[in-house]
Amino acid sequence: MKVAEKHYKFINSKTGYVIYHYTLKGDLNETDVKAELEKVKADVATKNAIFLDTIYWEEEKE
Repeated sequence: MKVAEKHYKFINSKTGYVIYHYTLKGDLNETDVKAELEKVKADVATKNAIFLDTIYWEEEKE
């Protein structure tokens, strides 16, 4: 049985633009998902020279 993947988008709250897409395996628990998304958020903020608090993520609905 294939594990479902979850797709997330990272959004710049000042502009409303999606600046990054990320996919996680669905077999992670909620704590691990949040930790992984926080790491990605920090990386996206650094690479785009945006304040960390300006970025948020949401799960993409199919």
